[in-house]
Amino acid sequence: MRERRTKIICSIGPATHSFDQLKRLHEAGMDVARINMSHATHEMAEEIIGWLKTLNRQVRYPVPVLLDTQGPEIRTGALDEPMELVRDDEIDLRVGEGAPKSKRSISVNYSELIDVLREGQTVTIDNGLINLEVLAKAEDHLRCRVVDGGKLTSRKHVNLPGVRVNLPAITDKDRADIEFGMKHDIDYIALSFVREASDVEACRALLGRKANTIKVIAKIEDQEGVTHIHDIVRTADGVMVARGDLGIETNIADLPNIQRRIVHSAARWGRRSVVATHMLESMIDHPIPTRAEVTDVANAIYEGADAIMLSGETSVGQYPVRCVEQLDAIAQKTELWPGLGYEKDLEPESDKQHIATNAVTLAEDLKAAGVVVITRRGITADLVTNARPSKVRVFAFTNHSQTRRRLALNRAVYSHRIEFSKEPEKTLQRALAILKSREGLTSGDKVVIISDVLAEGNSDAIQLRHLD
Repeated sequence: MRERRTKIICSIGPATHSFDQLKRLHEAGMDVARINMSHATHEMAEEIIGWLKTLNRQVRYPVPVLLDTQGPEIRTGALDEPMELVRDDEIDLRVGEGAPKSKRSISVNYSELIDVLREGQTVTIDNGLINLEVLAKAEDHLRCRVVDGGKLTSRKHVNLPGVRVNLPAITDKDRADIEFGMKHDIDYIALSFVREASDVEACRALLGRKANTIKVIAKIEDQEGVTHIHDIVRTADGVMVARGDLGIETNIADLPNIQRRIVHSAARWGRRSVVATHMLESMIDHPIPTRAEVTDVANAIYEGADAIMLSGETSVGQYPVRCVEQLDAIAQKTELWPGLGYEKDLEPESDKQHIATNAVTLAEDLKAAGVVVITRRGITADLVTNARPSKVRVFAFTNHSQTRRRLALNRAVYSHRIEFSKEPEKTLQRALAILKSREGLTSGDKVVIISDVLAEGNSDAIQLRHLD
């Protein structure tokens, strides 16, 4: 039985690419498995998905798959050997993926590089470690000064802070990866570099009928995405604060405010929220986190994020299982204190949302053992999650395996699969029996039940029950 409400997403990579490691991550507290298509091949992803299907047949809480697209990327070209860049050196940036035309030039694979930049602007390479200032523009290159130097190797990520990059929201590679995910019945698509709501709509169009079951998480990674945050959040099923690129594409001093703005928007519009990147970065190489990292994780939990995500910590780090154990411990301690209350600004978009919110209020006022949701597609469970229960867990019961899996991302929700009976009371009794056998509830415990499958017609019902 898990008491923690905040969910944990783990990125799977070389350090965890085995069934045994996936099982250990789950035992430590992993709720969702992320496959990063910037690094994984289809063969690797298929292997991970297969292991998770096996694992899900053995465990109490199933692990859904979140497929993270690479998105439109700008990268430097290949180098025969590393290039040492020293502060105040001058170098040329040239367009094209071929080798540089001289030892003091760098190729970049973005055809409009020279057109979109102007003198005085910054080019950031390798996640902010190397920074260049544009000094002058020529027809075939940019003359740049090294502001922050370092050793440059092949195919490093390039950011153009403050520049509107004219690249498609969904690349050919993304399209192939999404189609692969559809074929293998994944649960979530994390769509990279979402800049406006139409990017999410384009992904949904590609999903077609699968859009009913595969949910889209919009990754916010630049200022344009932040500017359009409310439209994006209302269009997507959830949003991710992708702090790696956000810390480069926006003023890093403003990053904590941007994070709160994004998580608050998700709470306001009733969508899932994920805070990602550098949560326990030091634990890639060290067995314990820094004090600052512990506080950072706690702040995301205070803000009410549905999930916190590990990237390199569990994909390439030396202590992947300990990272999950540490997040679990931090979350359980943090959740003992009140959060920031963003859910108070929830904009109810239906009568059902009012009913779900009242069910949570009733359960917490009565000190109930939990909220029980009987749901087919998970919609009622989503509405209950939107109320951000802080003192009770939510037990969702569904007759669909995919719904059961995808609810693993919802804050405070733990789901089970049961057969629905034509007689509502039989369905409910099956659910209550599982609470006693698998969730540790005992006779006399109170639960608040909300469902639209236990009442006549299409009406919703709230009931208070004592377990027999």
